[in-house]
Amino acid sequence: MQNPWMYIGLFLLVGVLIPIIPIAFSALVAPKKPNPIKQSTYECGIETVGESWVQFKAQYYIFALVFLIFDVETVFLFPWALALNALPFFAVAEGVLFILILMAGLSFAWRKGMLEWV
Repeated sequence: MQNPWMYIGLFLLVGVLIPIIPIAFSALVAPKKPNPIKQSTYECGIETVGESWVQFKAQYYIFALVFLIFDVETVFLFPWALALNALPFFAVAEGVLFILILMAGLSFAWRKGMLEWV
């Protein structure tokens, strides 16, 4: 009988080797001919004028995070909606509760002004 910890060890080994092998291989075969043009910062071919560091409003990131949260949670609703006619009442009630929580979160974000693109 095999040791069940062997599968965990093998999983960890493969999980460590999968990213390390391509990185090591690319470091070995990458061309190494540096020059000032290759090491300069690429800015769409145009030299920057003035301050090159621009501070963005956090509102854009919050808008993106709210979109991402609701987008991912909507993906969770697809399997539930497809199997809706075969689900017991408890599963339907859980799905409705999930939708109500999503609606509460959306209304909270709306009231706080997180969905305003200003």
